[in-house]
Amino acid sequence: MFTGIITSVGRIASLRQRGGDVEVGVAAQGGGVERLGLGDSIAVQGVCLTVTRQEPGVFFADVSGETLARTTFGRMSEGARVNLEPSLRAGDPLGGHLVSGHVDALARVVDVRPDARSSRLRFELPAELARFAAPKGSICIDGVSLTVNEVEGRVFGVNVIPHTQTATTLGERVAGDEVNVEIDLIARYLQRLIGAAGE
Repeated sequence: MFTGIITSVGRIASLRQRGGDVEVGVAAQGGGVERLGLGDSIAVQGVCLTVTRQEPGVFFADVSGETLARTTFGRMSEGARVNLEPSLRAGDPLGGHLVSGHVDALARVVDVRPDARSSRLRFELPAELARFAAPKGSICIDGVSLTVNEVEGRVFGVNVIPHTQTATTLGERVAGDEVNVEIDLIARYLQRLIGAAGE
């Protein structure tokens, strides 16, 4: 489990094909990465991965075909910067919202505009996820916990403050980019419960 509060930004050091899957190597320092051990979970660009081996300054994880198809990992290249968040430990502050690291789909950046010292980003969701975006609700983009400002059909907007622009990869996003989206856990389970009750 994660919070969507990014602790560091790493770089993709390697991408190796392994029998239909990919082994990714991530070069990273600080932000709790130093405490990682074999089998630990870490969110990389919002995707929950398991550490399978380590070298000085680099951890490795396997990325399945499902993850390659559903996330930006299927389009990533060596050198790409990625948001990192180690999993929660008992007693850690819950600064964002509960995030599982299970990406629901890709969204597209519609536009990026200045908004005072912040940036306003708008994203277009796949049709099947549009109902899960609610004004003042939570959503996770590339592993970053954000508050939805407004929703118009399949498009929703967020404000990204200066700190988040520089401490995550969101400051690099431009119109047309694809991002990993995880809808709010509570909204997901409520929808499932409501659907089950109507069966």
